[in-house]
Amino acid sequence: MNLRNVLLAGALLSLAGCDQMQTTLNTTDSGSTPAAAVTGDIIATVNGSPITRQVLDVYKQQRAAKGIQPDTSDDDAVLNELVALELMRQEAANSGARADPVISATLDQLDRSTLAGAAIKSFITANESSDEELRNAYDTGVGKPGNEFNARHILVDSEQEAKDIIALLDAGGDFAELAREKSTGPSGPNGGELGWFGAGQMVKPFADATATLEKGSYTKEPVQTQFGWHVIRLEDTREGTPPPFEDVKERLKIMLANQKLQKHIEEMKASAKIDIK
Repeated sequence: MNLRNVLLAGALLSLAGCDQMQTTLNTTDSGSTPAAAVTGDIIATVNGSPITRQVLDVYKQQRAAKGIQPDTSDDDAVLNELVALELMRQEAANSGARADPVISATLDQLDRSTLAGAAIKSFITANESSDEELRNAYDTGVGKPGNEFNARHILVDSEQEAKDIIALLDAGGDFAELAREKSTGPSGPNGGELGWFGAGQMVKPFADATATLEKGSYTKEPVQTQFGWHVIRLEDTREGTPPPFEDVKERLKIMLANQKLQKHIEEMKASAKIDIK
């Protein structure tokens, strides 16, 4: 096998089974006869099945997205790969592969994902947020000054361990020393020191508990999160400085686009007939 064929085989194996792989469209299970009129410029046919310039362009984009080597702009070389894919598609179709439930479901999901992606892109383009909407989102959200906290914590595996630590603190124990001795968290060797953080940087139970503390005080009840049980001491607070509007503008665009899309989907759900078995 020469080097060209080795590279071709490697590229095809990289794409085989990939959810981005698409072959030529509008063909029957026989793999040789077009089922409907093909749109686009036909640049090749394989046993009567057309490959269009648009299909080649899509395949080149998929190839680049997968990082397939060699990365080539040579249309003839890429078309050679696409012809090989079409031949293998025809072989699978002629052997009745579409009757396989997994393959059938995979093709169904490819179709769903592709069309849904097109609809999402179209919706987002048609509903792009105005500068006024972006500025309003900034003023009511990330642009509002908020408190930042400097805290320490001791993380343990059980509620009883946390209660025992609180008892030791009540008896005059040193928080940093207890953190070094008992905390299972990565900040333990540093006396439980977390440094400065905003409320949004911590999981909600932790952030909520920290916000209720006065400077120099610690939680009198253990605080549970998905990481375990915490005892928290607040060292200091300060007013945070929000990031400039221009620095978060693109992030706000994504946030508002997601919110609009979610609302659109919920509205479609409300008017659709959905029967979940």
